[in-house]
Amino acid sequence: MASDRNSDEKPTTNKIGLGIGMGVALGTALGVAMDNVGVGIAIGIAIGAAIGSSLQNKQNSEE
Repeated sequence: MASDRNSDEKPTTNKIGLGIGMGVALGTALGVAMDNVGVGIAIGIAIGAAIGSSLQNKQNSEE
């Protein structure tokens, strides 16, 4: 199947989604350690979204 992308284009990734995914994983581990998984996941999502947003802004400014 033919691709619509040119071979010169860099593949794009969603840095915010990547940050949230990593934040959920780390937040779950933090939540288990604190014996409060709900709070750990919420903290992980917040931190992951912040990190992902900063990475996305950095990537956009380099283009």
